[in-house]
Amino acid sequence: MSNNSSSINTDKLPRILVVSVRGFRFQAANCCIYEFEDLLTDLESAQLHAPNSEFDFARKVYRAAKFISRSDRFAANVAPFPSELSLDREYDLLFAVLDNPWQMHLLESIKGWRDKCRHTACFIAEMWEPDLKNWRLFEEPWEDFEHIFLGVVQCIEGLSKLIKPPVTYIPPAVDTLRFSPYPDPPQRLIDVSYVGRRSPVIHDALVQRATEDNFFYYYDTMKGKLRISNPREHRLLLAGLFQRTRYNITNYAKFNSTKETGGNQEIGYRFFEGAAAGTVMIGMPPAGDAFPRYFDWEDAIVQVDFSGTDVVEAISKLDAQPERLERISRMNVANSLLKHDWSYRWRDMLAALDLKPSAAMIAREKYLQQLAQSILVEVNN
Repeated sequence: MSNNSSSINTDKLPRILVVSVRGFRFQAANCCIYEFEDLLTDLESAQLHAPNSEFDFARKVYRAAKFISRSDRFAANVAPFPSELSLDREYDLLFAVLDNPWQMHLLESIKGWRDKCRHTACFIAEMWEPDLKNWRLFEEPWEDFEHIFLGVVQCIEGLSKLIKPPVTYIPPAVDTLRFSPYPDPPQRLIDVSYVGRRSPVIHDALVQRATEDNFFYYYDTMKGKLRISNPREHRLLLAGLFQRTRYNITNYAKFNSTKETGGNQEIGYRFFEGAAAGTVMIGMPPAGDAFPRYFDWEDAIVQVDFSGTDVVEAISKLDAQPERLERISRMNVANSLLKHDWSYRWRDMLAALDLKPSAAMIAREKYLQQLAQSILVEVNN
């Protein structure tokens, strides 16, 4: 594996090998990152490798061997990982898309990856402050990667102090063309959507409003982790739902799981989905400077408190301002197209590795910007 940048043909097929957890992780929440992978296979012609197991036993052997030897290479040779894929050609980049920091061992299911992949990088969607104190973190094969991209901002500094590879914050994103209601927006027949984790107080207030009025409130009725059989279909369904929604209740990530998060507040994927679909977002953004940096336009979110019922009052006030609602919706879509598509995140990650996106990905960015400008023209008229 070489750390030297090279002049490459960016449209070579395939030049990128993507390692995914979709072979054994079927939660609805993971469909956000599977959408990113789908974009890479579609526009970068990337090859997707999805192991069907986390290899629990081999991983335990690996950690024990590394604890004794302090060598990633020795631990990999000792641990009984199966060879699910054998590489017979070179790749410019091996790119692992993981939902947590405990899955990096998946690379060992690929025979010859160290010799056949010029660059290696890893995107970890989620990590929290308590993870930095977990002893297992020091036994993970961080040095298998040239660069670590992290989907949460609060752990960047702490993780950077613990591992050798550089760590860069890459905020969540969305397939904005899938979620955008333009160029042919449907009618918004759903008054409020509240998908995923929710405040029981806000939920009860909305249920009460729905029972008293001609008010369509959409919410989850299933309990526990929702398992998905087809990630693409799930994202299409969610996009269609939000495109037809007026108001979207949106909270910072895992707001009701402070034991897991250590009290950290992060921008959840729901903000990016709701904005891209043109909903008017109501809720509580995370504290800190990340949210105002990435959602830097007027009325990106109308803030309400988790513990109050003022969400119903806020909706009533907004309903009396139809021109403001239309402007919020259009600005959310336009800014998402300009700032929060997965193609922009991919470009930033490739730049850190001194690589360039494919011609198809560049063409996508150009179309995103054209569509956004057409929406902004309507806003300013």
